[in-house]
Amino acid sequence: MLEVIIAVYSLYTFMRIYISVMQIGYINQEKRKDPVLMPAGKYMVAANYAVAREKMAIVEHFVDYLMFLWWVFSGFAWLSSVVQAEGNILQAVLFLYGFIVVNYAVGLPFELYGKFKIDEDFHFNKMTPRMFIVDQLKSAAIFVVLGGAVFALLAWIIGSYEMWWLWGFVLMFLIAVAANILMPFFMSLFNKFSPLEEGALKDDIVKLMEEAGLKSEGIFVMDASKRDSRLNAFFGGLGKSKRVVLFDTLLEKLGNRELLAVLGHELGHFRHGDIWKNIGLMGLLLFIAFYLFGHLPDSLFTQMGVIPHAGVKIAMLMLLLPLVSFLFNPFMSYVSQHNEYAADAYGSSVGGQEHLVSALLKLVTENKAFPKSHPLVIFFYHTHPPILERLKAMGYDASGVVVGEEEKIEEPALPNDGIFAFVDRDDQQK
Repeated sequence: MLEVIIAVYSLYTFMRIYISVMQIGYINQEKRKDPVLMPAGKYMVAANYAVAREKMAIVEHFVDYLMFLWWVFSGFAWLSSVVQAEGNILQAVLFLYGFIVVNYAVGLPFELYGKFKIDEDFHFNKMTPRMFIVDQLKSAAIFVVLGGAVFALLAWIIGSYEMWWLWGFVLMFLIAVAANILMPFFMSLFNKFSPLEEGALKDDIVKLMEEAGLKSEGIFVMDASKRDSRLNAFFGGLGKSKRVVLFDTLLEKLGNRELLAVLGHELGHFRHGDIWKNIGLMGLLLFIAFYLFGHLPDSLFTQMGVIPHAGVKIAMLMLLLPLVSFLFNPFMSYVSQHNEYAADAYGSSVGGQEHLVSALLKLVTENKAFPKSHPLVIFFYHTHPPILERLKAMGYDASGVVVGEEEKIEEPALPNDGIFAFVDRDDQQK
């Protein structure tokens, strides 16, 4: 069984590295062609940023693979010998703390390089080393308290029920829903949220929300600029905790009509129930993962030289979950991309087509988002359709929006019909 898992994980790693290599080659080829959506100079910068990120990703994939091999061949056995505690639940929690700490230590150099080297070079990062350390300490405190409680509950379930994988899935699904509800609280530990000032913009946003049937806790501006220069806006929380969040960088770069167009797209997701659809998809992924890992034979753990106690089982689930997620990604991407077109239609109807186009151009340019990707990247990773494909499907000729390096970006002429889209916050193209 161990040989099968290693073979599958090896193929998974090869695929990730291959996709990154293909993406690098594709971008390097495309950046030499006529630019689209942004001036030539910024087009080249966006391409170079995407390539720099992919190069680091290749190294990360390789290191992840080495860590996987180490864990299954000797890491789990070593950690089991180091962590000794009275009681199965405490043993499991301490074992998982050790598992997380080791993986965190290995991944930290990549996070530091990505933030303080790559993002710094491309003028994204605004975070100081002190701020980074404070954020890490806050995250660690949350993890120790809440993560420890979740690990303890999972360990208890594994020790108490034969079908532990089913009840473990129920627990993790409920926690995922609760995390969405409590997201505004957790975010407030890291950023300052100020109510949007009274005025025409706030009145227009409230009107949009009322038309969409959205009841919100409020409209807030987040001080994102102290960490990063990218533009963003989103709806956070579920139920009564829902709030509209605007990055201060977005307020600085977009006009009021453009902001309303961006929020109109997000309101389209709310109107169509896309948040709950995404939660349902996440639940399906968790169910598949817990079912698969709940049926791993004890002989597998014997091959790894460990007793199959709760901590090892949970760690194995965490180790292999990215593999299952990777295989599930194309299905999730297909559903998500379909939802984006519908959200585009709603955003266009309430925000105005010309303002969506103007917001799109600014988001792509300011976020240095290269507008093209290799088909494999789109298939496995993109939650949104490619920008150019969305524009093409809506009857818009993207070749007509490129302007000179020093020229002002004007709102382009629009056809008589068609729907225009902008880049959403979690897509690779932003």
